[in-house]
Amino acid sequence: MPPESQGPAASPGRDTTSAVAASPGRDTTSAVAATVASSLPVFLVGSVAVQISAELDLPADRLGAVVAVYYLGAALSSAPFGRFAERFGGLRTMRWTCVVSAVLLLLIATVARSATSLGVLMLAAGIVGAAMQPGSNLYLARRVPPGWQGRAFGVKQAAVPITALIGGLAVPTVALTVGWRWTFVLGAVWALVTLAALPRPQESLAQRRARRPAVPARIEMAPLLVLALAFALGISAASALAAFLVSGVVAAGLGNGTAGLLAALGGAAAAASRIVTGVRADRRGRRHLPVVAGMLALGAVGYLGLALDARTGLHLLLVPAVLLSYAAGWGWNGLFNFAVVRTHEGAPARATGIVQTGGRVGGVVGPAVFGFVVAHGTYSLAWLLTALVTLASALVMLVGRRMLVAARGAAPTR
Repeated sequence: MPPESQGPAASPGRDTTSAVAASPGRDTTSAVAATVASSLPVFLVGSVAVQISAELDLPADRLGAVVAVYYLGAALSSAPFGRFAERFGGLRTMRWTCVVSAVLLLLIATVARSATSLGVLMLAAGIVGAAMQPGSNLYLARRVPPGWQGRAFGVKQAAVPITALIGGLAVPTVALTVGWRWTFVLGAVWALVTLAALPRPQESLAQRRARRPAVPARIEMAPLLVLALAFALGISAASALAAFLVSGVVAAGLGNGTAGLLAALGGAAAAASRIVTGVRADRRGRRHLPVVAGMLALGAVGYLGLALDARTGLHLLLVPAVLLSYAAGWGWNGLFNFAVVRTHEGAPARATGIVQTGGRVGGVVGPAVFGFVVAHGTYSLAWLLTALVTLASALVMLVGRRMLVAARGAAPTR
């Protein structure tokens, strides 16, 4: 893999001293592998939730709280790590997050013996995940030519549902055979292999600092904060889906293995959706945020299908509901990140760090509220509320776009 140093043209934060040519495919693969490594803790917990709950005595509300702690750590860290990535570089950020992710995955496998110990480790994992997102976004923004960035961000964000797919497949192949702790050991192996495959930076920190502009690029805070709210609402629904789909399907009467395979199918649908929307974004070139809002609205329909399945037990609805929930209700955020980067090309890590804060807050609230509703109500009611939150996200997304266009005083191109 080539170093994070060369791109199609010189731009702020890009090292143009290396003679190694950039490869969009290799750079995207690097970002995908590293993003998977930092996302494994939370998605493995969601996938093997039944086994973890049985061993550690975690009811639905406590499991939701453990998952929420991950997003709490990420929410507190996203904006600071956006500035960190701008200062130290995307590649350096990606490398150290792989190291720490491997350590945390091994600790979960060996020392997580209670809700408290698991929660502490998930808090640390959330902080690591918060660093990975702006770091990998900066890596792609500085490395990949503009005509390839839509698909690059789509593929990179497909790493998250790919992680859900891996977690789903881990249920019948690992968790139900040799035990759930081994899924985290294998996750640590992934992180270490990714670290070994990542390139090394070709410039020193002193060289990087010498190239940084004296005046930071301007960003429009008000539109970004509204977009962060829309992101929070959308991710609150998606994180609840990732954390509780397996448990919800088991509660509806299907087996653990079937539930894990459904989660894997949903993860594959979300990954494919992110890639396809990224390719289409490169061809379309504009109006990306309205497309995001439309996908959120379709995702709400999928959540309604899950609510009906939970209420009626009519499992014919389950597969299409899972596919729509994942493909539309969770397949939009690669396109969302791409739109934010394109509108803030001078400071992509800072801008995505700000909106990621909203997404992480949503990740805190979503699983916690969902678990509370399940513990004191039903899965059907929880999925219904998830659908309503997703519709609200679509509306707020459109408001944020209008504010961004007004702030730029330009034609609506994003």
